[in-house]
Amino acid sequence: MSDILPIFPLPNVVLFPNVFLPLHIFEPRYREMVADALESDRLIGMALLRPGWEPEYEGRPAVYPIGCSGVITHFERLTDGRYNLVLRGLERFRIIEEDHDRPYRRAVIESLLEGGLTADDRAAVRNQRVKLETLLAPAVERSGADPRTAAAMSDEDLVHALAQYLDLEPLEKQALLEQNSLRRRAESLVELLEMKIMIARTPGLSNVVH
Repeated sequence: MSDILPIFPLPNVVLFPNVFLPLHIFEPRYREMVADALESDRLIGMALLRPGWEPEYEGRPAVYPIGCSGVITHFERLTDGRYNLVLRGLERFRIIEEDHDRPYRRAVIESLLEGGLTADDRAAVRNQRVKLETLLAPAVERSGADPRTAAAMSDEDLVHALAQYLDLEPLEKQALLEQNSLRRRAESLVELLEMKIMIARTPGLSNVVH
């Protein structure tokens, strides 16, 4: 990953490694960002906007420092200059400082590479996967989805896909992304889902929590 990365900040999207994200790009500054990325390494960094971004959106409102880079795997340039594209998440990064040389946002970043899993880590992640599959089995059955699709995914890909695609709050997804290992991410995801299921099953508790 390059040291300076184009940053696309959004208020409700968190990207995870090896997960696909469709995007529609319409703002002129971000159209320029996509055009520049397509002419170079096709890399874009996704970062979540901090709460209170609305008054400053046209400028450079604060973002959370940890995001995830993605590579443009597919794109369509529309006749009016907008883009439809698909990103595939690559790796987590930390923003060190922003670069202001372009109309769109760019940042000096450091990659947050995760070390290899130990045997204990792999066993723990596998255990969390079993818990996730059990927790989500009723929803999978109701939806009519083929459970073999998830079964064919690696532990890492399944954890990251669930973290991105489940109906979680953006800040909850950001907290998962910020966990410094797959093991902690899997454990945190299980804890989060268990809490949500408990709240949903307890009359009146959701009102207390909110």
